[in-house]
Amino acid sequence: MKKVFLFACTLIIAGSLFANATDVTEKVLKTFRQTFTQAENVVWSDSQNVYMVKFTQQGIQTSVKYDEDGNFISSLRYYLSDQLPIDILCKLKKKYADKTIFGVTENIVGDEVNYYVKLVDEKNWTTIKIDNYRNMQVTEKYKKA
Repeated sequence: MKKVFLFACTLIIAGSLFANATDVTEKVLKTFRQTFTQAENVVWSDSQNVYMVKFTQQGIQTSVKYDEDGNFISSLRYYLSDQLPIDILCKLKKKYADKTIFGVTENIVGDEVNYYVKLVDEKNWTTIKIDNYRNMQVTEKYKKA
């Protein structure tokens, strides 16, 4: 009896790794499972036929939005500087040599990719936006307290 109970618990937990929202369509689940085979801590939510999944894969926190047919809408990923494309990393290190990269937010909507890189030094927090064309723009700058 104890083995049956443990087996049932294992099945429930394993099933919840990929779908904890009963309203997620099979098309969306199939696309997600095929794309993110190593996803952990998966949490689904939906609103007006848009399905959002939050998860961690290879240490990167990610959220992805799909339409009801499983088509990609957008994503956000949060990571450290070592995941940035090399050309962006080199450009940042050259232009902001006196600052340390604290973290990166990668925002993809359709074909547009924007990186928001949080830099820190002794006096300031600065956010740099880098677009598809590698244009850099300061979007925030705060003095430390």
